[in-house]
Amino acid sequence: MDQRSGQKRAVDYLYPTIEPFDQRVIEVSDGHRVFVEQCGNPQGVPVLVLHGGPGGGCSPAMRRYFDPSHYRVVLFDQRGCGRSRPHASVEANTTWHLLDDIETIRNLLEIDQFVLFGGSWGATLALIYAIKFPERVSAMVLRGVFLMTQAELDWFYGGGAGAFYPELWQRFLAPIPDDAPTRPIDAYHRLLFSGNLAEEIRAGRAWSGWENALASVHGDGTMMDGPAEYARAFARLENHYFVNGGFLESDGWILANAPAIAHIPATIVQGRFDMICPPTAAWKLARLLPKARLHMVPMAGHALSEPGISEALVHAMNNLRG
Repeated sequence: MDQRSGQKRAVDYLYPTIEPFDQRVIEVSDGHRVFVEQCGNPQGVPVLVLHGGPGGGCSPAMRRYFDPSHYRVVLFDQRGCGRSRPHASVEANTTWHLLDDIETIRNLLEIDQFVLFGGSWGATLALIYAIKFPERVSAMVLRGVFLMTQAELDWFYGGGAGAFYPELWQRFLAPIPDDAPTRPIDAYHRLLFSGNLAEEIRAGRAWSGWENALASVHGDGTMMDGPAEYARAFARLENHYFVNGGFLESDGWILANAPAIAHIPATIVQGRFDMICPPTAAWKLARLLPKARLHMVPMAGHALSEPGISEALVHAMNNLRG
C-alpha cells in the first residue's frame, strides 16, 4: 500500500516476477529474426502476449499478469523491435508478416490454441489474428482497444488529443519544418525515414514522447527523452504502420469482420480517460461481440501499469482459470 496516498499500486495486483524457461531467436521470412520466450507452466494453458506500438517490444513486467502455475506464457518481440533483428527495419514488416510469424511460433511450440492477451496495437493484432484464425483462439483479454481506423489516427495525430494538452501538442509539432506535408503523421514520416540518423532520433524521441506523456491519467504531462535506439524503432514502426492504415484492406476492417469472432469469449479492459485510444472503440467492439465483457476502469488512462488496469487484467486472467 502506498502510505502517502492510501491507494494500491499496480505492482500490488501482479504475480511475482518469474524467469523464462525458454528463450530463443527464430528465423522467420525475409531476413527477419524474432525473439521468443516462454515462462510459467510448460504444460499450462497457452497465452500469447502481444505488445503494443507497433514497436514497443516485450518486457519482464509483462510476465506478471498470469498465474505461473496455470499458464504457459509466450511473449515475442515483433519484427524490427525489442530483441528482434534487424532493428527498426520496416522492410517486409506488415500486419500480415506478423500473423505469419505468430503461426510460425505456434507451430514451432506445438500449440493448438492460444488465449490472446494484448493492449493498444497488441489488441489490434489480437483481433486481426482471431478474425483470420478463429479456430486458434480460445479467448481474448484486450486492453485499450485500438481498431486501426483513420478516425483514431486523426484523433491522436491530428489535434484531437492536442486540444487537451495544447502545450505538449505544440512540442510535438515543433520538429516539423515549414515545407513539410500538411498532416503531422505524413510530416513525421519524412523525418523518421530521412536517412539522417541524428534527425531520425530527434523525431523518434518527439514522436514517442508525445505518446508517453499522455499514457497515464496520473501523469504530469512530461515529454521525457527515451533511449535513442528504442525511440527511433518505436516511432519508425508506428509511423510505418499508421501511414499504411495497418495494411488492412479498408478503413473499419476489424469491426466489419467482427462476426467471425462473435463466438470467442473476450474481456475488454478500457480506461475511461484514455487519451490515446478513446473508449468509443472498445464500446463499439463490445457491442458486436456477444461473448464480450467490457470493463470500463473509472479513473484510468491508457497505460498497462495503471493500478485499475492491472487489477482488471489480472482478475480477467484469473477468471479464465475456471
